[in-house]
Amino acid sequence: MTGERDLTQLLSGMRPHLNPGRYVFTAVTDGPPDGVSAVVTVAEDEGLTLVVRQEDADAAELPYDYVAGWITLRVHSALDAVGLTAAVAVELARAGLSCNMVAGLHHDHLFVPYDRVAQAVELLDSLAARSV
Repeated sequence: MTGERDLTQLLSGMRPHLNPGRYVFTAVTDGPPDGVSAVVTVAEDEGLTLVVRQEDADAAELPYDYVAGWITLRVHSALDAVGLTAAVAVELARAGLSCNMVAGLHHDHLFVPYDRVAQAVELLDSLAARSV
């Protein structure tokens, strides 16, 4: 189950994949409402943060301010790998793109402004090509 640690291999092998749909960040105090399936959860002192499909949040009348596209980096990154998050964040920041990253056991996931998600994928593809 060990993932890649070499930064050059991580960057050149990112293969960013745009997951379909619009995603929002919201918070609840008692867990996800019926019919709402979170793709990410984070337990915080203020409540349980959920990242959910926008249409699910709307149907459950959950509040949100930020609508994102979800990009998965398909390289299998090790959790102790150094530099991937920083390199991706710098690349997107240079273009004025915010990026919320979440690490899964196998892959890293980015949530970027929905209206600029295509640009984010292009930037990541370019970064990968330059890293070969």
